[in-house]
Amino acid sequence: MPSRRYAQGWGALSLAVGAVLVTTAAGQPSTAGRAGAAGSPGPAVVTVGACPGAGLCRVPRTTLVLDAPAAVTLPDVTGPLDLALRTPGRLADVTVADGSGRRIAGRTDAGGTHWTSDVALPAGGTYTARLALEETGPAGLRHRVVRLAVRTPKAPAGERLTVAFGPGDGGGARTYGVGQPVTAELSHPVPAGSPAARRVVEHALEVRSEPRAVGAWHWVDADTLHYRPRAYWPAGATVRVRSALDGARVTDRLHGGRSRPLTFSTGARVEAVTDVAAHETRVYRDGRLLRVIPVTTGKRGFRTRVGTKVVLGKERVVRMRGDSIGIVRGSREFYDLKVRWATRVTWSGEYLHAAPWSLDAQGSADVSHGCTGMSTEAARWLFRTLREGDVVRVVNGYGERMTPFGNGYGDWNLDWPEWLRGSAFGTGRAPAGSPLRPAL
Repeated sequence: MPSRRYAQGWGALSLAVGAVLVTTAAGQPSTAGRAGAAGSPGPAVVTVGACPGAGLCRVPRTTLVLDAPAAVTLPDVTGPLDLALRTPGRLADVTVADGSGRRIAGRTDAGGTHWTSDVALPAGGTYTARLALEETGPAGLRHRVVRLAVRTPKAPAGERLTVAFGPGDGGGARTYGVGQPVTAELSHPVPAGSPAARRVVEHALEVRSEPRAVGAWHWVDADTLHYRPRAYWPAGATVRVRSALDGARVTDRLHGGRSRPLTFSTGARVEAVTDVAAHETRVYRDGRLLRVIPVTTGKRGFRTRVGTKVVLGKERVVRMRGDSIGIVRGSREFYDLKVRWATRVTWSGEYLHAAPWSLDAQGSADVSHGCTGMSTEAARWLFRTLREGDVVRVVNGYGERMTPFGNGYGDWNLDWPEWLRGSAFGTGRAPAGSPLRPAL
């Protein structure tokens, strides 16, 4: 990291500093200032650009002769930052950081002469680049460090893409179960037909947990993403979510705006496992069995969905009516009941709840319209034991599979390769979450 005194000095740097000479890539850098100690290599020559990949690049590259710290302002930010060494040698190490010291992810090519950031730099920022060079000259192998400040222009006027993160509204740290996915609702759609824009967005959405958990984003639709770990979150974890989109170019007409970060915690690993064939629900905390509850689940024509669900919320009293699930009022199957101690697992109305009218069937038969019913005492205990984000699994059943999206959090019903296929980066690797890295 540069010293405080060194960092403060960047503000006074211009496009030409001391003996630093700037030309376009089409020109030739001057030889002024190249005289050094006898037998030592001359100043390093580096070109700086921001092109969006292969093909014709209309953004001019800037060539710098670096024999002192220098600064350059990019004329436009259309693609990843590219630093290329033009004098003999190789880039042994490149570190680029933003004004807060967070590192910009990037990689050096096989020849060791080009370094490219993973995504375009956000607009309106100043970034410091430290290039460790390995050069061979008349005196043999030499190592040295050159420094460069890169400024990006402000984003043009236009639409701003912001993100609303969930769970909750980000208004304060809350505790959720280990199955709780992170959600990202975009203010503007980014269609599947714009894969480059999706990569920019996805790479800028940063999720970090302590303890660490490997995870990835999945595009649910054009304006919604979900993030989950490969397995559940660790118990007792702190999860921090933020957007690094502010100022980033997403498309020609869309740039990132500021978004509110999110922090939440996870509690113990609590799972409620309903075995339909056995007519019982087993409740575990951190792998230890807490209780076995006799239950009844959905009867023929109203089978309880099988698969993994996540607790969406809890209601002490909820009114349940048959017409909410398509049962005609006045028919034999119609019902209109006030139900107590209801723990919700689907938006369409599947709960685990008190069902005192079916005590005789609990533990032996399926008589409900899709919910998991139990005694009032057991439902009250379960209501107080489970929290939002806890895992509810239904096994050995006859109902349809829980869908991954649209009726609650069915994210865990996709295996890891299927989950990664929903990432803009594909299955080759799980995206790191953000181009910004904490300074080491």
